[in-house]
Amino acid sequence: MEQKVIISTSLEQHISEAIAAVSPDRLFVLCDEKTLQCCWPKVNGFDCLHEAKMIVIPEGDSNKTLENVAYVWQELQKGGASRHSMMVNLGGGMVTDLGGFVASTFKRGIHFINIPTTLLSLVDASVGGKTGFNFGGLKNEIGVFNTADVVVLDTSFLDTLSSEELCSGYAEMIKHGLLNSDGRMLSELLAFEILSPDFKELQRMVAESVAVKERVVEIDPYEKGLRKALNLGHTFGHAFESFGMSCGKRIDNSSNEAITPIPHGFAVAYGIVCELYLACVKTGFPQDVMRQTVRYIRECYGKMPISCDDYPTLYELMKHDKKNTAGVINFTLLSDVGAVEINQEATKEEIYEALDFFREN
Repeated sequence: MEQKVIISTSLEQHISEAIAAVSPDRLFVLCDEKTLQCCWPKVNGFDCLHEAKMIVIPEGDSNKTLENVAYVWQELQKGGASRHSMMVNLGGGMVTDLGGFVASTFKRGIHFINIPTTLLSLVDASVGGKTGFNFGGLKNEIGVFNTADVVVLDTSFLDTLSSEELCSGYAEMIKHGLLNSDGRMLSELLAFEILSPDFKELQRMVAESVAVKERVVEIDPYEKGLRKALNLGHTFGHAFESFGMSCGKRIDNSSNEAITPIPHGFAVAYGIVCELYLACVKTGFPQDVMRQTVRYIRECYGKMPISCDDYPTLYELMKHDKKNTAGVINFTLLSDVGAVEINQEATKEEIYEALDFFREN
């Protein structure tokens, strides 16, 4: 099913039209505690949401759990939801991922729309039809492909975000820039001041970034081939993210720095560093572009303090990645900007070398 994505300049009108197209018998709004405080006030006066029942879950990716999935199911039951009801997912990637899964499975599927409120969800999580939640200490282990009826993208929510949240979303935009054959896009991204952004300029860049993902998803909605391009940075990235979630606030003995859970986009940025190194070694990606990208990531995202002792754990986490086949770790690499090489393999030694590069650069 092709997903309708609206770059909105009239938020109330577009939400109203999306709801009216379904005429649901009951309307629910899912958000987390932070969205309730920062973003709900921007829309709670809209007539189209006047009779909506609110469902609120705790914030943070650590709460994208089966327990919260069950809680939202229960709230839908208590609210009298039927197969003709609709859920509005208002929030970041955690809300749109979990809310999309809940809506896709409750009574075998109810209508839902996504209104992403973070840069990460604007350019990645809310678009493309992936839904799910974390399970067994692994990122997005359970989920289904199912597109929202409508995704309404409005950058007016971005002024509610911290620099960390903006950087987290921007990592996915860098990825899209690397995947796009127009080198201008990547050059613009690596010259943009994301830590002190021009929001008008950012809105234009968001539209370009979303268009890259839409083109890929339209060709391959179920990740049988080309859509694997969107996994660039994610094999290492998901391992970094799961590692951060599992080790709490452990102190890394080599640097005496705390290792804590990190935002998804930071994990992807770190994964891009590792996978561009592999791309230089294995598929001939230009070293100058790799160095330029790595330098930008270092300046904006810093480092994750890992040591050689952590390599076996990270390697084991990569072996659990959903992209693998028959236990072989699978990577998406590039031979040039926009030249995607899917289904690439790397030896354990090469993966450790990439981790060495990550620590040393």
